[in-house]
Amino acid sequence: MNYPPRVLTALPVYNEAAHVNPVLNEVMRYADDVLVVDDGATDGTSDLLAARTDIRIVRHDKNRGYGAALKTAFDFAIASGYDVLVTIDCDGQHEPQRIGQLIAACRDADMVSGSRYLRNQEQAQRAPAERRQINIQITREINERLGLSLTDAFCGFKAYRVPALAKFTITEPGYGMPIEVWVQAVHHGLRIVELPVPLIYLEEERSFGGSLDDGRKRLDYYHRVLDTAMAAIENSNAAPDSQQAADALDDGRSKDAGDESDDSVSEKLPGTGCTCG
Repeated sequence: MNYPPRVLTALPVYNEAAHVNPVLNEVMRYADDVLVVDDGATDGTSDLLAARTDIRIVRHDKNRGYGAALKTAFDFAIASGYDVLVTIDCDGQHEPQRIGQLIAACRDADMVSGSRYLRNQEQAQRAPAERRQINIQITREINERLGLSLTDAFCGFKAYRVPALAKFTITEPGYGMPIEVWVQAVHHGLRIVELPVPLIYLEEERSFGGSLDDGRKRLDYYHRVLDTAMAAIENSNAAPDSQQAADALDDGRSKDAGDESDDSVSEKLPGTGCTCG
C-alpha cells in the first residue's frame, strides 16, 4: 500500500437532515476526500448535501438500504483507485477524530473494525438492552461459525484496504450486510483488526424501520443473512480460511493505533439511517 495512502471517507445517508451537516463538518476536519451516498432521502437531506461544495455525492433514486449504500461506496472507492476506504455513520455515533487511527491500523491489516465493547465492559452496559443482547448473540454465532474472536459485529466505523474490497461479492442490501462482509473477509483470508471506540447513542429509540423494530424479527433476519452468506461460500467449493483470519484478528486486536434500514432478502423496508446494533 502506498504511504501516505490515498483515502476516501464515505458516509451512507438516509433521512439525516438533523445530523448531516454537523457530522460532515466534523468529518471534514479529519478527511480530505469525502463521499456521501444519499440513499434516496426524502426529508431534505438531499438539498442540504447539494448545497455543499466540499464533498462528493452519489444519489440513489430510491431507498435501497444500508448495505446497498455501503456497496456503492465500495464500488466508488475501487473504481477511483483509492488505497483505503473509511466508512462512518451519519447519526453522530462515531467520532471522526478517530479516522486517522483506523487508517494507521491498515498498515498491518486489510480490515479494521471499531468495537464499542472491546476492553470496556462498563461502557457496554450503557447500550440499549435489546440491541446489546442481539449484538452479543450474533457476534458469538459469527465467531463460532467463522473461527473469529470479534467483540462487536455491527459497528459501522471501519477501514478497509480497497484492493481487499475488490475480492468481495456483496449481495445483501439491508442492515445485515456487515454479517455478509465478515463471511467474505474470512473466506478471502483478510487480516482483521478490532480497535476500541466509544459507545455513543444520541437517539436510543431510533427506529430500524418496519418489522425490524421487533427484536425477534430482526434476529431472525440476521440469521437468514448469515445462513445465506455461509451457503454461498460453501457452494463456491472454496472453504473459508478461518484460522488465517482468526490468527490475524488475535494478532491485531491489541494494537491500538493511537450499528442495524433494511431492504432485506425477503422484506422491503425503508432506511439507511445508521442504528448500529
